[in-house]
Amino acid sequence: MNTYRETLDWMFARLPMYQQKGADALQYKLSTIRQFAAHLGDPHKQFKSIHVAGTNGKGSSSHMLASVLQEAGYTVGLYTSPHLKDFSERIRINGAPVSEEYVVDFVKGNKDYLDEHPLSFFEMTVGMAFAYFAEQQVDIAIIEVGLGGRLDSTNIIEPEICLITNIGYDHQAILGNTLPQIGLEKAGIIKPQTPVVISEQQREVEGVFRIIAARQQAPITFADEARAKQYKTDLQGKYQKKNIPGVVETLRQLEGFTIPEDCLIQGLQKVVKNTGLMGRWQILQEEPKVICDTGHNIEGIQYLMKQLKKQPFDKLYIVWGMVRDKSLEDILPLLPKKASYFFVQPEIPRALSAKALGNAAEKAGLQGKVFPKVIEGYTAALEAAGPKDLVFVGGSTFVVAEVL
Repeated sequence: MNTYRETLDWMFARLPMYQQKGADALQYKLSTIRQFAAHLGDPHKQFKSIHVAGTNGKGSSSHMLASVLQEAGYTVGLYTSPHLKDFSERIRINGAPVSEEYVVDFVKGNKDYLDEHPLSFFEMTVGMAFAYFAEQQVDIAIIEVGLGGRLDSTNIIEPEICLITNIGYDHQAILGNTLPQIGLEKAGIIKPQTPVVISEQQREVEGVFRIIAARQQAPITFADEARAKQYKTDLQGKYQKKNIPGVVETLRQLEGFTIPEDCLIQGLQKVVKNTGLMGRWQILQEEPKVICDTGHNIEGIQYLMKQLKKQPFDKLYIVWGMVRDKSLEDILPLLPKKASYFFVQPEIPRALSAKALGNAAEKAGLQGKVFPKVIEGYTAALEAAGPKDLVFVGGSTFVVAEVL
């Protein structure tokens, strides 16, 4: 295991990875990550942090927070998941991905421990991020929850403030089947006497957040859209409007950091440049226009389809693939019937077969062709589209990753 590629192959092969395997990869408890952190010298106690959870918007919000703090002159760690093109995207400092050398050295240096203790892929990656941020002496790190909150591996940090973006239906088999149940899992990141900001006021879960915050004696604020109306972001996608109020309120309440107004404005408008964020209503080319977006649950897809309808085009071509644990009967009816579909299968074990997707889509009234690989469907869509047509790529993070 001397090269970066060999190290990643070892990590992916030996340790389960939720993004590829699904629920089988989860170790939904905190004892293992606590032990690993102790082995590493509790690096998460050596830097300040902001903890971000939510069904939709937590990734975009995390990148916005990092961008603004960078504009204000701070050295900012950013931990997010999953990655799109390369593992190193998960762990960044001021937008720069962790070095290949560090990843190799970290795994080599801890291989005896990793051989003796069966960590999940995510637990090992979280430990690596914490160790890297501590070693590089970041001023603050933005830590995005992987899944849920209460028992997510990131939930051993002691943040300055927490942000919960939005609660929607996703990962119900793990988090619960109702919004209050899912909200309870996300509310698990609320810490004693630690402020928490809620981006989006949702009647079904507001009570859950208030109860948990009161129990933890944590000051709770529901972000006010009116107070953030004047702020814009370079992240394309109307749904980003819902993320900005929570980000702005979190930064206003963050103690010990000076963030001038011009840094707030500039940071929100330079998110892609400052952090390298990809896959959020990203325009890949013009004539034909190609847009991709990683939105993959009911609420995320509803937002995307609303925005898609507002785009000017002659014909619409959609390259669409999904993973097996998403609800076809809930998602397929959200897709426009006046479009030509290219049903594809991302190259991960969790992928829903393109054939099964195509059959279900046909029953839902969607017309299209089936392709065993993403790149084949994508190429066919580009060949079919004229200069004034629109090609949209989505349905799964892993479909988008293969066209970037």
